[in-house]
Amino acid sequence: MLRPFGSPNRRISCILSLLLVVVAARPAFSADDRFDPVRQRIERAIADTNLPSIAVAVAHEGKIVWEEGFGWADRENRVPASEHTLYSLASISKPITATGLMILVERGVIDLDKPIDDYLGEAKLRARVGDAAEATVRRVANHTAGLPLHYQFFYENESYRPPTRDETIRRYANLVSAPGERYQYSNLGFGLLDYVIERAAEQPYADFMRKEVFLPLDMTHTSVDVGPGLEPHQAIRYTPEGKRIPFYEFDHPGASAVYSSAHDLVRFAMFHLKEHLGDQKAILSDAAIDQMQQETVSSPGGGYGIGWGTFKNKRGYDCVQHTGGMPGVSTVCRLVPGERLAVVALANSRSGLPFRLADMITDIMLPEQERSENNGKPESDDEATSDAPFAPSAELIGTWQGELVTHRGDAPLRLVVKDSGDVHVRVGRQLWTLLNDVSFRDGYLRGRFASEIDYEDHRGRDYLVHLELKLSDATLSGPAVTHTQPDAWGSSAVTHWVQLERKQ
Repeated sequence: MLRPFGSPNRRISCILSLLLVVVAARPAFSADDRFDPVRQRIERAIADTNLPSIAVAVAHEGKIVWEEGFGWADRENRVPASEHTLYSLASISKPITATGLMILVERGVIDLDKPIDDYLGEAKLRARVGDAAEATVRRVANHTAGLPLHYQFFYENESYRPPTRDETIRRYANLVSAPGERYQYSNLGFGLLDYVIERAAEQPYADFMRKEVFLPLDMTHTSVDVGPGLEPHQAIRYTPEGKRIPFYEFDHPGASAVYSSAHDLVRFAMFHLKEHLGDQKAILSDAAIDQMQQETVSSPGGGYGIGWGTFKNKRGYDCVQHTGGMPGVSTVCRLVPGERLAVVALANSRSGLPFRLADMITDIMLPEQERSENNGKPESDDEATSDAPFAPSAELIGTWQGELVTHRGDAPLRLVVKDSGDVHVRVGRQLWTLLNDVSFRDGYLRGRFASEIDYEDHRGRDYLVHLELKLSDATLSGPAVTHTQPDAWGSSAVTHWVQLERKQ
């Protein structure tokens, strides 16, 4: 609850500050009263919560019909948000990186169907299962190469810095499923792609993206990280409680490191709608744009192409989209190609509001149409079965023994599945502990447990180990993902490997 203002002068000062935000944020494209319900929703959220700011942009039939910023890009320095404020995009970086990749594909420098190892340096992928030669550039770009879950943040107020790219590959680039076998979202994969771009183009990834993507598309408020001269325009990242987050870097910049404004990002979306704007160069052919949006694999709730996700919304429209979320970031960029519609919503804090706004705007812009029973819903029945108690079959019951394999060394791991459904796990000489949230679906034994293994990756933070072990004959094998417990800023996840055999 807001405290009452104090003196009359303080009340006037606060009112003037609020008016400054509203007036400064009003751009040229803000007169359309169709969007008044969206504005009211945003203004209410900023007034009632710790949400610092949101910027939105909408383009339809080749024109920007609305773009506007609300709230503070930088609360402490009283910098209002606008449609030109640079927001950290998180995973919307992926279709942007994929655009750079496709430029090199069309130039014949990179072949999507060659092994990504052909374009890497000294360090190569390690196939825990399958064949690394089958981990093609295309499969890395659509998350089916077998690379694991991965995200790491390196804060400027900490001593830990991102490892070299070759070192990241040596530590974490393990194929934990056979290439082409399944969809597994991987930031690490797009970290490999920015490295491939850098090596193939013979220039830094950030420089290539600026010269070959941002400037030709007239995206002057877009950069990898915050480019020189753009610092005054950036939106500071904040926690949901309103605390300022120190600037951070990644060991997967191609997945997460791009900053852009709502204005620039909606123009990027218009390029991918093939609007052929007069002040944008045709950096890709229409055929290449189509290829990026072509669903090549099913993912939860939709599909995935090259850097873009695909889905059918609740009104039956085919959508192309990417969202982003990480400490201090919530973003969405949605295209409805058949209707020539693009919607962007960017926030500098973790919030579900940008995603709800994208739905509201889409509904405002597009009429209701006949819906199929499954529009906008994943076909999986996992939700219906996720709460069922774990009842192990005979092939699981017993003692399993093997190793937890990490880049720092291996540790013995034992797992006992009891007919009662309890599962006990032990790493090295640690005490036995229960595996929690156990399930067995689609041939995978899943669960999580606390461990006290001290790896530099965790930087002294508490963490849980999440197992996803595939049953095959008398073996259980798969990734062991160490998720640090959320701290003041967020959490991280790196993946190791577990190989177990059944013991009589």
